[in-house]
Amino acid sequence: METKTKFREFKPTHLEKWKNNLDSCIRCGYCYEHCPVFKYDRWESDAPRAKMIMIFGLLSGQLEPSTYIADKIASCFHCGRCVAACSSGVPLLDIFTDAKRDFAGTEWESPGTTTLTGPECAACLACVRACPHEARSFVDGKIITDIVKCQSCGACLDVCPNKAVFTHLSCGTDQQALNREIGQFLEKEKAKAIVFGCNWSYYPDLQSSTMESNVPEEYKILINMCGGRLEKPLLLEPFLKNGWGVLVACCPDGDCEHDGNVKAKTHVAAIKDFLAQINIAPERIELVQIAHGDKARFQSAIDEFMEKINALGPIKK
Repeated sequence: METKTKFREFKPTHLEKWKNNLDSCIRCGYCYEHCPVFKYDRWESDAPRAKMIMIFGLLSGQLEPSTYIADKIASCFHCGRCVAACSSGVPLLDIFTDAKRDFAGTEWESPGTTTLTGPECAACLACVRACPHEARSFVDGKIITDIVKCQSCGACLDVCPNKAVFTHLSCGTDQQALNREIGQFLEKEKAKAIVFGCNWSYYPDLQSSTMESNVPEEYKILINMCGGRLEKPLLLEPFLKNGWGVLVACCPDGDCEHDGNVKAKTHVAAIKDFLAQINIAPERIELVQIAHGDKARFQSAIDEFMEKINALGPIKK
């Protein structure tokens, strides 16, 4: 006899309290310029402004609940850049979290950027212990992710020994995508270095149009969701592809709620030791801590690093 999964009815109970805040949104669009999800695919429906419009539609009855809407709302890395940019002071992340809470347990619930666990899971509970948001738990012999609590930081992705943790929407921040971008860039004639930037501390501004002369030829900035996700093999990849150097940018001490900067320091120190052992200048990899939104410091750190790398020259084979 077949059993049907029981879902609860969608009721915007938690969203109700935000009606006045939805009216505060003036649809200016400052938020989408800073959103990593929008920057990746450039779909307006993935921007914070669009999420607010869909939530307004749900509350006003103009939109019916759907998996599409639930997925768009859950596709968020909780970096807070939209909140900082909002000219009306709308608590966007709180509203999105309550929207996920209302969708949770319904037939339309969708993971978005939150993490899932595949059948390869060995139930070692490493991901449960690593989650800084208590979003993972061991229930009835399986690892369960609470999509409301999960903030898509990726801490669980990197500690899983079997690589059983995954997300169906990584927006180019997974190791495979970053490795691919490293290889493609370092094939270019003038390419020399890779700069890993942290979305939580600094993400380059979105430019609607870019003059070809303004595109850096010697280095490429690759954005990761947290410095702690930069595993040692990824940091070594540029050197295997004839790169001259690697710069890692992460949050200042005390600013990273995932302790990603601590992990990044450990990984960079390990790579420095390894390079020294094989007679490669350890200063070819450096770490700099950038305060939230400090564009000038980020650029000066890149300029200083590239000056050093150019003085060192290519790595001799």
